[in-house]
Amino acid sequence: MLAGLAQRAARLLILLLGVNALLFVALGLAGDPALMLAGEDPTPELLERIRAEYGLDLPAWQRYLVQLGRMAQLDFGVSIYSGQPALEMALEQLPGTLLMAVLSMGLTLVTAIPAGVWIGQRPEAASRRLGAALTAVAQGIPGFVMALVLIQLFVVRLGWLPSLGYSQPAAWILPSISLGFFLAPKLCRVVSAGVAEAMQEDYIRTARANGASMRFILWREALPAALPAAVALIGAQFAFLVSGVVLIETLFLWPGIGLLLLYSAQNLDFPVLQAICFVVAVLVFAVNGLADALLRLIDPRLRPATQ
Repeated sequence: MLAGLAQRAARLLILLLGVNALLFVALGLAGDPALMLAGEDPTPELLERIRAEYGLDLPAWQRYLVQLGRMAQLDFGVSIYSGQPALEMALEQLPGTLLMAVLSMGLTLVTAIPAGVWIGQRPEAASRRLGAALTAVAQGIPGFVMALVLIQLFVVRLGWLPSLGYSQPAAWILPSISLGFFLAPKLCRVVSAGVAEAMQEDYIRTARANGASMRFILWREALPAALPAAVALIGAQFAFLVSGVVLIETLFLWPGIGLLLLYSAQNLDFPVLQAICFVVAVLVFAVNGLADALLRLIDPRLRPATQ
């Protein structure tokens, strides 16, 4: 167990170092933050003072080492524009992002799993084939496209729902559906494939012969066989789900890490970007760890052998 924890900690460290290095290089290529801070027609003296204040006058390798040292102490500095602590700004926006993630994941589970079970029960039936085809088509539609369609239909044309913020529960509906669209079709296909495979097993035939109801067979026998693949998919796709959060929060002006990331990238606010990447990396790492632990719980084959 300790070896596993040490291995995970090493992976997290490598992930953080890699993300930080890529971010440092990308922002270095994007431009000079001092030019944006100084406004129009800055004097050389003003630019020099700004660079000295934020350490932008140091050589690139030295700035990178300084940032690594601060990151080791969870000190990401302050925002270049607001002056607030960068990590504090990222953590302030985290609840909004977590709310959207929980809502969309809940919506995904209550729709994709029943649909997958229904399709997998009799995949050869015409209605099931149609459902599988629609799922395959939906999987190819980007979530942000679905968000634009939902906004146009329910906000612009019908006026049934608000499109901005999350001050009222009605404003949660469209963002949750849009973000859930990133994962729901894939999860439905994985569950349907697992259920269809389980329905061909001997223990299912035995349960049928003993008079077990179809509901019992599907939900107590076939679905558990499909759950390991479903949990593995959720863990593997969570990082892509986070990238979808950036798009969805931007479209709906949902106050969260995604929207803060966009504003910080536009302003070359490196301290805030670094803090956001740290928070997101830890979040993805934690979710993957939970998914792995859940996999070991529901699939005995993955548990370590005992003497």
